[in-house]
Amino acid sequence: MKIIAIGRNYAEHAKELGNLVPEKTVFFMKPETAVLKNNADFYYPNFSKDVHYETEIVFQICKVGKNIEKEFANRYYDKIGIGIDFTARDLQRESKEKGLPWEHAKAFDGSAPVSKLIPKENFADVNNINFTMQLNGETVQQGNTKDMINNIDSLIAFVSQYVTLKIGDLIYTGTPKGVGQVKIGDKIEAFIEGDKMLVCEVK
Repeated sequence: MKIIAIGRNYAEHAKELGNLVPEKTVFFMKPETAVLKNNADFYYPNFSKDVHYETEIVFQICKVGKNIEKEFANRYYDKIGIGIDFTARDLQRESKEKGLPWEHAKAFDGSAPVSKLIPKENFADVNNINFTMQLNGETVQQGNTKDMINNIDSLIAFVSQYVTLKIGDLIYTGTPKGVGQVKIGDKIEAFIEGDKMLVCEVK
């Protein structure tokens, strides 16, 4: 199982970080060791002093596929949830300034909490899903999948040109504006359509 994470898929988030909206889809990968399930605690890594949360809708691949056409992409995923892409922003910033890869800022152990996954049929329209994230009881991120620059079907078609998708793979679809820093003692709660899906405490 692998995690494929989409970057800059919400225009307002790109702007808040001072980035241009990409002309071409951007993705990076996280290993299986990044996954946190069952509302497990996140332990703040000792190699960073500036870890940020990024809340994202996540979908799970249910069928092996390569070079998938967009019109058939809906056959390749079956479940949807919500996750956090924890980012060591200080490490990422340093690497970007030097023109170096920044996997160590994104792919570290425990950097991808994910909720339980529910059947996509539970949603009337996967391209119109509301989601929110609360930090210590205060809403800090709100998003809707209709605002994604590239929707789920487009992402599957694009990514599968480069990487074979396998059963159980997770695709994180990008984060809306409102990302910010976490600290030890914080409590993150993430919701889809008002239903609490994920709780993660920072230790």
